[in-house]
Amino acid sequence: MSAQAHLIVRQLGRQPYLPIWQAMQDFTDTRDEHTCDELWLVEHEPVFTQGQAGKEEHLLAPGDIPVVKVDRGGQVTYHGPGQQMLYVLLNLKRNKLGVRDLVTALEQCVVQSLQPYKINAYPKADAPGVYVDGKKICSIGLRIRKGCSFHGLALNVNMDLSPFMRINPCGYAGLEMVNCTQLQGPDTLAEAGEQIVASLCELIGLNKPDSPTLIEYKEGFDE
Repeated sequence: MSAQAHLIVRQLGRQPYLPIWQAMQDFTDTRDEHTCDELWLVEHEPVFTQGQAGKEEHLLAPGDIPVVKVDRGGQVTYHGPGQQMLYVLLNLKRNKLGVRDLVTALEQCVVQSLQPYKINAYPKADAPGVYVDGKKICSIGLRIRKGCSFHGLALNVNMDLSPFMRINPCGYAGLEMVNCTQLQGPDTLAEAGEQIVASLCELIGLNKPDSPTLIEYKEGFDE
């Protein structure tokens, strides 16, 4: 089985942000053309992350929640318990994906995952992410290095949304956030994570009937 047809999905549980960000960078910097692609499912301890375009004025009152300046695109957002992170460590060239293709796939995997719950979610052309009735349910930010992606999406499943009041989420003053559970959607990270992974694999061309991908699920990192 070649690396092109082998995907590793890691369930990392609840983790502080900085070690996972460092691990993403290390993985991307040391991978080569034979390295398997990976998807990481993780839940973070409370943290504000400020993207490369992030402006200080969008940090209104972070208080006791740490702020980390990171290398993804976009502005400032919040990560915390009850939010499902999906980090996409993909070789874009090998998967015949452009950056816009990947952003679209990330948006659509959330849209598709919420459809069975009769949630009418949609992307916006001028503001990456996924929305429901004008409220944001999923944020997206990527970094591309050596033709490979890292960072990914953050889906609000069942989290305390009040820290978003301390910032202008994604640079938009007054933007409201919403949880899946408020809309009778998936109410656990396990449920939400399984669905977005399956949908994303379908959208980016993995698991084709004529050339199925070996998808290997792992708990944590390899020793």
